[in-house]
Amino acid sequence: MNTPPTACVYGAPSPELVERPAGAIQVSPLVPGSVELESLAPDSLGAAVMAAPPGTVERRYALALALRALKPGGALTALAPKDKGGSRLGQELAGFGCPAEETSRRHQRICVCTKGDSLDPASLEAAIAAGGPVHLAELGMWTQPGVFSWDRIDPGTAVLLSVLPRLSGHAADLGCGVGIIALEVLKSPAVTGLDLIDIDGRAVRAAGRNVRDPRARLHWADGRTSPALEGLDVVVCNPPFHDGGAEDRALGQALIRRAGAMLKTGGVLWMVANRHLPYEAVLAESFRTVARRAETGGFKVYEARR
Repeated sequence: MNTPPTACVYGAPSPELVERPAGAIQVSPLVPGSVELESLAPDSLGAAVMAAPPGTVERRYALALALRALKPGGALTALAPKDKGGSRLGQELAGFGCPAEETSRRHQRICVCTKGDSLDPASLEAAIAAGGPVHLAELGMWTQPGVFSWDRIDPGTAVLLSVLPRLSGHAADLGCGVGIIALEVLKSPAVTGLDLIDIDGRAVRAAGRNVRDPRARLHWADGRTSPALEGLDVVVCNPPFHDGGAEDRALGQALIRRAGAMLKTGGVLWMVANRHLPYEAVLAESFRTVARRAETGGFKVYEARR
């Protein structure tokens, strides 16, 4: 019989700033294979440590779920850069009825609070409701705050879809989000299979509700390293280029190389990127031919053939 967890950690808080509780399970949606924070039983944990996410609704949702999961007397340690939500952590915890002791180190605000009788269950439930999965009528899809472009079609995706032809064969969507590109790909009856891959578990769960086609397979995975796919006919990709709010061009470059490894000889990558990102060199390294199929609205679309 599995032993119930006694502590959790969300994200990757610096070990130089906070100690990870013994036996803590990982609960971040951005760490594939983690336990879902939503699944933790109320009043079940002795401790929680959280690298709090930057988005206000997303952060309040995660804080509220962690507080709900703590036993009375359990401790929550939450930290974030001051300019990415850290300056508001203490106020948000106080609003939940859990006033915190605050310290600052290395540009991070660190808040420690203990779950007590002053906790306001109504405010917790309101934050959980606001940050949970939602069906947006304007998208006609399930989505969730914190997912990339969660409440609108990303402009880059829109440009890609405007020129994407009817595809055929076995395809993969690297960084599938909630499934907007996948739904377009699957409109072609010549597509025999589509693997949807994303590092964000919330996106994958939403995509599972949006993309009901039996040809689709979902993977909660870091597309730079998994799943082990090869011999594909097509890869579509709107690669991320931010990590924790900072621009990281290596993310897109790694996904381009990964797409090249997934494709068979003659297979094709359709990719959209911000105009300022210099992906041409890495495309040329991994593909036999590279053609720019669109350039508008600050974005460029490439068709690269293996």
